Formats: sequence, C-alpha cells, structure tokens
Amino acid sequence: MSVYFNVNEDFYFVVDNNDEIELIKSIGEKIKARRLEMNLSQEILSFDANIPRNQIGRIERGEINTSILTLHKICKALNIEIKEIL
Repeated sequence: MSVYFNVNEDFYFVVDNNDEIELIKSIGEKIKARRLEMNLSQEILSFDANIPRNQIGRIERGEINTSILTLHKICKALNIEIKEIL
C-alpha cells in the first residue's frame, strides 16, 4: 500500500513502507489522545502551536508526514516531549 503526501501544490512524495505509515498514524493518534486529555479543541491547539487548524486534523488522522519543527510546536503546546509521541 502506498500513501501520497502533498508537500506543496506541485510536489508529492510516497510512503509505501507499512512501518512508516503506521508510525505516522500512531503519532497522530497520540497527539489527538493528549489533546482530548487536556480538553483542547483542534482550534485551541492550533492557536497555541501557531499552525493551521486543518493541519492539526490531518496530522491526527495520519494523513501527512509532518516536520520535526511542527511536532516540536505541537508537543510544546501539549506540555509533552517529542519522545512521548514516538
């Protein structure tokens, strides 16, 4: 199975390794669980992390392979360390 990730309007990359796909989904699930544990909406998390709300949703659903910098911002807003979601 291959998953296509949109990097920008002109470029896509493919993740076709099941382990990588599962990691991306697992990270999203952990972010969502922590957000809900803190009773935060996606909108509040996006404001606190300074990233677009729709990007939070796509990360939580495992639709995008996000950057380390974005993960850092999200984890900082969720008061956790990156290692807790990996």
